[in-house]
Amino acid sequence: MNSNLNQLHPYPFAKMSKLLANSTPAEQYEPIKLGIGEPKHQPPEFVLEVLKQNLAKVQHYPTTNGLPELRDCIATWLKQRFELNHIDANSQILPVMGTREAIFSFVQAVIDTPTPTTTSTAKPFVVMPNPFYQIYEGAALLAGAEPYFVPCNADNEFKGDYSSVPAEVWQRAQLVFVCSPNNPTGSVMQMQDWQDLIALSDEHDFIIASDECYSELYFDSAPVGLLQACAALQRDDYKNCVVFHSLSKRSNLPGLRSGFIAGDATLLAPYLQYRTYQGCAMPIHHQLASIAAWQDEEHVAHNRALYKEKFELWMQELGDLLQLRHPDAGFYFWVKAPKQFVDEHGEADDEAFVKALYEQANIHALAGRYLSRDVAGENAGKGYVRLALVASVDESREAISRIKQLLNS
Repeated sequence: MNSNLNQLHPYPFAKMSKLLANSTPAEQYEPIKLGIGEPKHQPPEFVLEVLKQNLAKVQHYPTTNGLPELRDCIATWLKQRFELNHIDANSQILPVMGTREAIFSFVQAVIDTPTPTTTSTAKPFVVMPNPFYQIYEGAALLAGAEPYFVPCNADNEFKGDYSSVPAEVWQRAQLVFVCSPNNPTGSVMQMQDWQDLIALSDEHDFIIASDECYSELYFDSAPVGLLQACAALQRDDYKNCVVFHSLSKRSNLPGLRSGFIAGDATLLAPYLQYRTYQGCAMPIHHQLASIAAWQDEEHVAHNRALYKEKFELWMQELGDLLQLRHPDAGFYFWVKAPKQFVDEHGEADDEAFVKALYEQANIHALAGRYLSRDVAGENAGKGYVRLALVASVDESREAISRIKQLLNS
């Protein structure tokens, strides 16, 4: 077996299972699941209808680069949504089987590890936020790279200060992951943030991979994307820049496994060849359903309205009691464990709060430390809990009622 597998950490939900192994949920309540970021809103019916009408397409092999109609549709959406001057559907867009798969495989394709003929034997760095989506780290480790974590905390508005990365790290950095809107903190990169990072990429020649899966779940103004920042700089080749998008959150279609990667054609061409060997092509009926989803914005606006209603409800009812910070976008609260739950050092204890939510209110949440790594003795997620507002409005009201009882007991 690949020895790098030994470096992988247990997945956050495996850690949660271990934490709660000897706990019993409050039996008087039905469970409310706010731990996993799986959308619970209804998927658009017209998309499901396209799936049904095209089930016979399963008798055909799909091509790795997808249907031209799908790539054209995605190009149109990108240009409209991110104010792009130009994007080539044939060379700068590649449909993928969900962004988890694409993020992982992209790292395997782009990381260039030392060989017996190279001068340096040091592992390359993959720079990533901390806390972070665990696939970034796992993909880096299995590609033979070393993760470098950039803390995302209150001091830098929970989006990470990339200017703080030492020069010696940039010298070995081949890839930088950014998640905007961020999972789990809900922070958003602004135009200047992107352009500062692009300048660093120009200086040190690393790839920027932007995970923008939550980009359509915003409250007021639409978040700026990486390609949009490139376009503002008149960089239509998107040099060293790629973005990942998905229908999972935007259209409540996590099981469709439909997304795309877009950006620098000089990166996507060899990555397409890699995927041809990897054999991960989206089924044709999924592609046709995806076209229907990307062409419609009405269901996306309705989706945003539901999340906005829930966030406003939580802020109004629990904003002071839990000291909630409204995210810039996305569907997560990144909340400090309340003062009732502290460890032996008097610091906020995310594990204790998560256990209490489960045992006394039958609410599933995720301890923030499981989404982070210890760096210089500090864990950026410790003391925080991630709450995914994926449940219905009615379930949100019920969860709020239970949390009020818990905090007042």
